[in-house]
Amino acid sequence: MKKMKIIIGGFGRVGKYLAYKLDNEGHSVTVIDKEPSAFNELNPSFKGKTHTGIVFDRNILESAGIRDADAYIAVTNGDNSNIVSARIAREYYRVPKVLARIYDPRRAEIYRDLGIPTVATVVWASSRFIDLVVHPEVHTEYEFGNSEVILIEATVPVTFENKKVMEIEVTGEIRISSIVRDQKAFIPAPTTVLKRYDRLFIAVSQDSLGKLERLLGIE
Repeated sequence: MKKMKIIIGGFGRVGKYLAYKLDNEGHSVTVIDKEPSAFNELNPSFKGKTHTGIVFDRNILESAGIRDADAYIAVTNGDNSNIVSARIAREYYRVPKVLARIYDPRRAEIYRDLGIPTVATVVWASSRFIDLVVHPEVHTEYEFGNSEVILIEATVPVTFENKKVMEIEVTGEIRISSIVRDQKAFIPAPTTVLKRYDRLFIAVSQDSLGKLERLLGIE
């Protein structure tokens, strides 16, 4: 998996979740928040950087490294701050991946039309942000426990076509729990043959996520 330079605007519940998880995955993470107190109880294991300031202030964004960032994620508690900073990141600094959290669903469609993906709610949004930035080929559907096991949705890659389920699964690590084929879902047998365009729902342990990515042909 390519290690990315990611800037997160906002260090509330979602911002902390994203920062700690992405940092733990080995990415270079920088967080911006207007409140100095937001960083008072920073996890001592966090290896990223913090900046105090307004997320749409260009001086602050530049000091955070926006010019060579791979992604910018806006998750403050204000829609206006999120969308303004996201548009600056996308349109002025040309950051490759820009995402914004939007509370007002009526605004979300407008911002999607501007080419800025928007998501909402804490746990689902955090997982989805990470998918869009780090794992665009797969989607996290659910995380069990403390994310020790993840349910992933993925389309059958060419390398899986005509292989049996038992050839893909790894005992205790990777299990295909269901397949959607021709808009109908079913639970596969070990001998079920995978077909093109099958949508797979795969339960994978957190420690084996890299192995699954390699199986799927994701660099």
